[in-house]
Amino acid sequence: MSLKKLNTVLAAAFILFILWFGTEYIVSPETAAPTFGLPSWPSGDGGGFLIIKGIRDVVLALVLGILLVTGNRRALGWALLVEALAAYGDMTNVLAHHGSVSTALGIHCLTATLMVVNGLLILRETRTVAAAPASPAPQPA
Repeated sequence: MSLKKLNTVLAAAFILFILWFGTEYIVSPETAAPTFGLPSWPSGDGGGFLIIKGIRDVVLALVLGILLVTGNRRALGWALLVEALAAYGDMTNVLAHHGSVSTALGIHCLTATLMVVNGLLILRETRTVAAAPASPAPQPA
């Protein structure tokens, strides 16, 4: 499998995973919240904050999806690197609030790190294409 195909499959997997997870927070926040890793989750009117998290995830997935579908691979690589900060932030939030260390590291940190790897691989792939030498110009006779 070529590097470009591998990168595309990984990016598509991230997009689908983030879109699914975000949608779960919008549609059924009370079911999704306990899997986030925090020791407790909002009750009463606090559920609205969970929907905000879902909307954030859906928007992050849509940005990646648009870049993938339109073929803006270099921008996709950079977006993956930047969006990994959201997952690292989630990890930090879980750890700072004495949540599940295994969830913080096994879900949030792993996801963020894989996004960074995928982003760097896409940047490497696009750098190789951008650095390809152009054909020499024909010389006058």
